[in-house]
Amino acid sequence: MEYKPTIGLEIHVELKTKTKMFCRCLNNTDETRPNVNICPVCMAHPGTLPVLNLEAIKHVLRVGKALGSKLADFTEWDRKNYFYPDIPKGYQISQYKFPLVEGGTLAGVDITRVHLEEDTARSQHVGNDSLIDYNRAGVPLMELVTEPVITSSKQAGDFARELQLLIGPEYLHISEANMEKGEMRVEANISLNMGTKVEVKNLNTISGMEKAIDFELKRQQELVEHGDRVVQETRGWDENAGKTFSQRKKESSHDYRYFPDPDLPKLYVSQIPELQNFDLPELPWQKRKRLADEFGIKQSDIEIFVSDRIVGALFEDTMKVLSDKKFAQLTANYLTSDLAGLRKNMSEIKMPEPTSFAELINMAEGGEISSRGAKDILAVLVTEGGNPKAIAESKGLFQKSDEGALAAIVDQVITENPKVVEDYKAGNERLIQFLIGQAMKLSKGSANPAVLTKMFKEKLS
Repeated sequence: MEYKPTIGLEIHVELKTKTKMFCRCLNNTDETRPNVNICPVCMAHPGTLPVLNLEAIKHVLRVGKALGSKLADFTEWDRKNYFYPDIPKGYQISQYKFPLVEGGTLAGVDITRVHLEEDTARSQHVGNDSLIDYNRAGVPLMELVTEPVITSSKQAGDFARELQLLIGPEYLHISEANMEKGEMRVEANISLNMGTKVEVKNLNTISGMEKAIDFELKRQQELVEHGDRVVQETRGWDENAGKTFSQRKKESSHDYRYFPDPDLPKLYVSQIPELQNFDLPELPWQKRKRLADEFGIKQSDIEIFVSDRIVGALFEDTMKVLSDKKFAQLTANYLTSDLAGLRKNMSEIKMPEPTSFAELINMAEGGEISSRGAKDILAVLVTEGGNPKAIAESKGLFQKSDEGALAAIVDQVITENPKVVEDYKAGNERLIQFLIGQAMKLSKGSANPAVLTKMFKEKLS
């Protein structure tokens, strides 16, 4: 029997706003002191009334516009009723029938809806005690729901990474989207052949989500093959054990007894000036296409420039200085390999100025310096700054291309390696690389390899 996975994702994102969704308490995810950013509204004291945060609404509408979705004109908020210590009101303010955003696509996955609600408090378990920190209660929370059209853990992971990139600091910046801090949380609804659906909640890494999906698909397949029934339930993910575990029976929407919140007004988006005329930056998929069309560089390099705006900006600014597409791949290579290595291995570096970096590329392309010399100069640029030509001069990194100056080195290498020379002349042409390597050592890396190649071939022909 062929098993076809059917997967839908629900992704919750804490929005980056100054204040909470329905009150004026600070929305500060870095606050470590418990129960500091709270007030009578988010603590549900009797007689308090919620007030809408228009900034949060605008964030969700921008996401909808980026996804090519239908943006609501009319919307309202609903009470989602359930009892748990992390919701002081005994209900969560959410959206049910009239979400802000419907439809759209991302990374080839169809979107069902995007709506806005309030986050819950954070529970902490210490020994036999459970403690509640209400700083997070009432923080604006965007929920994005996909259609059940995802068919593999990889596709689910690709979608989640693209969403994280879109909403994060590099593009829309409606959230920091840091999963380790709970700013982006993923839940996966998983079934085989459109059968009984199981929800796996609170997946706090994308790689963890992928592993959980793979485990759950295998678990469900084994149940079916043994004649057992897949139970509709909510399951958790144990990262250490590498498996899902049963948490509770899955609720249906009617279990929450949704009804419109009487304390919040109906909202007509077109009547709110603050929710009009918002612009979007260049989006990740638009940037991918433009970089490919303009520069023709490798797709792997494009992905780095799309996901890291600092490096991407340095590439484009450097290319403006060089003003010739022939430098594009070489420039990309130094950024994605050599500069990336320096950023990874050094605690603090200075990004080189585009003019300095362009000069370095010109020197490497023109043969004034070797690739090793270019790496050494780049290391100085990111730690001390300076001018590439001056650095090359002070450190003796300019390549020697004068055949007269290199003749003695070539003769010495030939004299000291008679067996290699004999084998080369007998037809083993690959040995010329060994001879060049010996000459580079004698010149302390300053000889031009291309000139050495020419001289050895002429001498040994």
